[in-house]
Amino acid sequence: MDDEELIAAVAGGDGGALRELYLRHAGWLCARLNRLVPFDAVEDVLQETFVGVWQGAGRYRPQGRAGGWMWGIAVRQAALWLRRNNRTGEVAWPEVEPAGADNPEEVALARVELERALATLGPAASVRRRMWRLLFVEDRSETEVAARLDMARGTVKSGAHRMRQALRAALSREGM
Repeated sequence: MDDEELIAAVAGGDGGALRELYLRHAGWLCARLNRLVPFDAVEDVLQETFVGVWQGAGRYRPQGRAGGWMWGIAVRQAALWLRRNNRTGEVAWPEVEPAGADNPEEVALARVELERALATLGPAASVRRRMWRLLFVEDRSETEVAARLDMARGTVKSGAHRMRQALRAALSREGM
């Protein structure tokens, strides 16, 4: 079975399919999580990631790689762990983290394409890039981002919508 079939089986309650996904993906997820959370937290975050896979399998849409979907869950779980433990400032969040690509050339190309797309939001220190980082990398709520950037929640919400549109357009031009 491929990953998409396994996720569909997980959505149907198949614990064996979840076990198979774990065996296929836990290694590389741990390696990447190790760059986001302290070593002693990786196992906990990985476990929460697979709980998220179990709970979210019914909502999975195979529009990309299954590994990318799982990496998204892992990043959100890492952000939650860091927030719960008041350690968000200790780890350098990656600006660009390709999702489970097996080929190093694909990883490098994806990073370049995503960096070009992010450049459409402005310089790295700009408000839009800081907002993007807080919302989509650190997985903070619109309310938290508004408080941190000293702006109205509605401004953050509309800004997030415009950023998604701009990134979607830039990535489609890049062929991603």
